Amino acid sequence: MVPTKNLTNAIGLNSIIFNVARSTGPALAGVLIASLGTGGAYGMQALFYLLATFWTLRLRAAATRASGAGHGGHGAVSFGQSIVEGWKFSWRNETVRTGLLITMLASLFIVPFTTLLPVFARDILNVGATGQGLLLTSMGIGALGSAVIIATFGDRMPRGLCMLGGVALYGVSVVAFAASPWFQISMMLMVIVGFANVCSHALVQTVIQTYSPPEFRGRAIALFHMGQVVMTVGSMLIGSLAAMFGTAWSVGVMGSAGALAMLAVHIIVPRAWRIR
Repeated sequence: MVPTKNLTNAIGLNSIIFNVARSTGPALAGVLIASLGTGGAYGMQALFYLLATFWTLRLRAAATRASGAGHGGHGAVSFGQSIVEGWKFSWRNETVRTGLLITMLASLFIVPFTTLLPVFARDILNVGATGQGLLLTSMGIGALGSAVIIATFGDRMPRGLCMLGGVALYGVSVVAFAASPWFQISMMLMVIVGFANVCSHALVQTVIQTYSPPEFRGRAIALFHMGQVVMTVGSMLIGSLAAMFGTAWSVGVMGSAGALAMLAVHIIVPRAWRIR
């Protein structure tokens, strides 16, 4: 919906909105529950989902009018064929393939550490639920700062370098978090974790959309969001490792694997860090 030259800024702005909403949403929910009850809060949420659906349908209609006749005969392609074509395109386009690989590796090895955050707060840092909330807030602050930078500088940022470096920094900061026995240091590390996470995630999304033609863009982004499925697998893996060898050790090993995976991508695909 935005010109290509403004795509990075738009995704950065979207990240700002997401992280502000993630920070303020629980507080707003508390106010609604206090005034309207739990049912009233859910009802209000359902209302906003309906409004979002309505506005999204209007955006789709506007896009259809703007594109005229659409994309030729693609309407006759079956659902299964469409999926296969999306996979083929994503594999053949080296830049898109690299972006997807970075996302999947981060989702498998690094992102799942958040599933063990309650264990860190309760058993390792001894700060309880309040401390866990502060850790998540610190992560949100870092994420918001990263989103502001992306929205401000846009295409002036070296995307490939920031993608690889961001995920590598993400992995290293998670390893440091796993090794930290001090709550204050852990909070500072969570700021770095949030910063690196959003930086790499938003720029990968920008690269995939930039290097995908309109007829494949939706399918390429759908593959990008399959990182959530990979993260589920990673969460099962890190949980199993934590049960066998301990929480801090498992998070450290998984974070190290994620950082080393970025080094491997850099070696195997040397052009990756020069992606613009």
